[in-house]
Amino acid sequence: MSDTIEARLASLGVTLPTPAAPQANYVPVVRTGNLLFVSGQIPIGPNGIEFVGKVGQEFGIEEGRACARLCGINIIAQTKAAIGDLEKVVRIVKLVGMVNSTPDFTDQPKVINGCSDFLVDVFGDKGRHARSAVSVASLPFGVAVEIEAVIEVA
Repeated sequence: MSDTIEARLASLGVTLPTPAAPQANYVPVVRTGNLLFVSGQIPIGPNGIEFVGKVGQEFGIEEGRACARLCGINIIAQTKAAIGDLEKVVRIVKLVGMVNSTPDFTDQPKVINGCSDFLVDVFGDKGRHARSAVSVASLPFGVAVEIEAVIEVA
């Protein structure tokens, strides 16, 4: 993959949003050394918060994947705001994906793949990462997915 990260985003039809401001007492990104810790990102789109509800109830796996992809877009937006140039991303190190799902729903990994697949599409092999995908009883604002990231940067 010789084209730029910005070109790959454009080819995927993605325009990065202005990153959302924190809604509580935390910062969106902390840099220590060459690592960025990106706070949990929720599915905020052009019209505000999207995908309010539970996977396995209001949403199926495909809608959950779309929600996770939107979280991934917001992770990249926060990363760009923190470092300025996405070419400085060395590797997506780890994701922690939380799925607001019904007690009997067990396909959390398939949902979080919406973000994982997107990050590989954008960053190529640098987008391959370690990951957790867990179910939770609820998430802020009732959203279906929240994802945090650890990213190595130059």
